[in-house]
Amino acid sequence: MKIATAAALAVSLLAAAPAVAQTADWRTVAPENLLVIDTVHGRILVEMDPRVAPNAVNRIRTLADQGFYDGLKFHRVIPNFMAQTGDPQGTGQGGSELPDLAGEFEFRRGRDAGFIRVAQTPQGQAGLIGSVPVTTQPDAQMMITADFKTGAQGLFCPGVAGMARGAALDSANSQFFLMTGPKDDLNGRYTPFGRVVAGMEAVRALKAGTEADNGAVADPDVMSRARTAAALPEGERPTVRVATGAAVQAEIERVRAERGAAFDVCDVQPPAEVVGG
Repeated sequence: MKIATAAALAVSLLAAAPAVAQTADWRTVAPENLLVIDTVHGRILVEMDPRVAPNAVNRIRTLADQGFYDGLKFHRVIPNFMAQTGDPQGTGQGGSELPDLAGEFEFRRGRDAGFIRVAQTPQGQAGLIGSVPVTTQPDAQMMITADFKTGAQGLFCPGVAGMARGAALDSANSQFFLMTGPKDDLNGRYTPFGRVVAGMEAVRALKAGTEADNGAVADPDVMSRARTAAALPEGERPTVRVATGAAVQAEIERVRAERGAAFDVCDVQPPAEVVGG
C-alpha cells in the first residue's frame, strides 16, 4: 500500500500554493486537533477546530484514537461534492455505540477567535477562523450581547470536514465527510468541525460512485488508519504549520485579484506545511 510521506505532502502542497514569505507568521496545529487519515492514495490531514464544534471534535477524537475508523470505507463519494466515511456497516446506515450528537450548526465568536475578514456578505461578513471558513456578524455586535460575543456559522467550502447525519437534525454519530466542492445548502443544516490542511489530492483521488446511485461506491477505498496526531508514536507524528496574519492577508488579496467578481470566501485556503511524520 502506498502511503505518501508527510514531507512529500508538504512539497506538493506548497508547490500548488504561492510562496509564503519568510517573515510570515505561522501557527502550529495542536496534535490533539490534527486528524491523520492514511489511505492508499496518500495521507489526509484535517485540522479540527473545537471553537466551531466542540462536541463533534471530541467525538472524532474519541473514535479515532480507539481505532474505530481503521479499515472503514469511503462508502459514498460524489465528485466535486464530498467523500463520506465512518460507517462500520459501510452502507451509510451505521454508527458507533455512543449516543447521537446534537447539531452544532452555529457557534458564538469572541474577539479572541482570531477572525480574519475576507468579504462582506448580506448576512454580515465572511472570513476564516483558523482554517475554517465562516460567516459572522461584525465585531460591533459584541457590544450589545450579554456574553460579548456574536453569532457565527461554518461554511461548507472545499476541504471542510462535516458530520454526516440522518433526517433528524440531531442524529450525527460517527460518520463524517470531506468536501471537494462548495455546497451552500449544507450551511446551517450540518455540523462543520474542521478542514483538510494537506492531502486534498488524496481526497479527490478516492473511488467515486455514480449519480444514479447517489454516490454509493461499489468497490470503495478505505481509511487504513485514522488517529489524532497526539495518539501516534512520536516518530510517526506529523506537525502541521499554517500561515496566519500577513501571509493569509496576502493570499486573500492574490486570490481576490485572480478571481475578480467571482471571488468568494471558499476560494481562500491558508497556506500550510507538513513537517515530520
